[in-house]
Amino acid sequence: MTSLVIAEHDNASIKGATLNTVTAAAACGGEVHVLVAGHNAGAAAEAAGRIAGVAKVIHADAAYFEHGLAENVAAQVLALAGDYSHILFPATASGKNIAPRVAAKLDVAQVSDITRVDGPDTFERPIYAGNAMAVVQSGDSVKVITVRTTGFDAAAASGGSATVQKVDAAPENGKSRFVGQEIAKSDRPELTAAKVIVSGGRALGSSEKFNEVMTPLADKLGAALGASRAAVDAGYAPNDWQVGQTGKIVAPQLYVACGISGAIQHLAGMKDSKVIVAINKDPEAPIFSVADYGLEADLFQAVPELTAKL
Repeated sequence: MTSLVIAEHDNASIKGATLNTVTAAAACGGEVHVLVAGHNAGAAAEAAGRIAGVAKVIHADAAYFEHGLAENVAAQVLALAGDYSHILFPATASGKNIAPRVAAKLDVAQVSDITRVDGPDTFERPIYAGNAMAVVQSGDSVKVITVRTTGFDAAAASGGSATVQKVDAAPENGKSRFVGQEIAKSDRPELTAAKVIVSGGRALGSSEKFNEVMTPLADKLGAALGASRAAVDAGYAPNDWQVGQTGKIVAPQLYVACGISGAIQHLAGMKDSKVIVAINKDPEAPIFSVADYGLEADLFQAVPELTAKL
């Protein structure tokens, strides 16, 4: 019984979500192998080999892997699938794009968004926006799994000494091509990897107020900025700041929610945070039900005061 983890990388380094997925793969039992499909991605393959718990790295290199197009990466995974009992992807935008293609081609049911491994064929996963947890058992010969990274500790990025095996790249799928991308650059920590997150909601009223009130607090705490879906839909914050069921799932050491009521969809994305601080003037706001510390106050007064005292 051997598991294959599909690495997320930028052709030079391994992304953090891969480390959590390696931990989940190790819990399934047997050896853990990692696939690095990229272009001139030797550095990423070497980095994968240093991850603790990884027995082997499979490196497939081709120009059409450079941007991680789902059709091409899925073809490479399918070329290797016969050797594995478990194929695991991080439950990120990329992983959730590739995994269903692999599951469909293998004619197996995908096990999505697991948060715990109870056995080689038994997994826990959230349902109803995280309001209930289901334990599911798969009878498929190959388990295709996406891993909620906040549910597993990250494997150590160093200490491993896996061999790197180069394999022939699967033929290009040809059904899609890379046209371009717009990358949002920020000096702040990446939202899903940040240890502190400061999030704002619709109560802020405008993008100007969002920046005026939230940015100084985030600067003082060295935090990433997040937002509720309502704030994003209203144009107060960019899409990549959205936290929640339809945004990013986060579990920082500290999550500060300002003017966020706490709809189920938002709670699903942040309730695993270690410490939750809520600032809201509505005493009935659902966010207080999950908060470790709650302040019933007007955020336009409370947040600047908090910032000034830090």
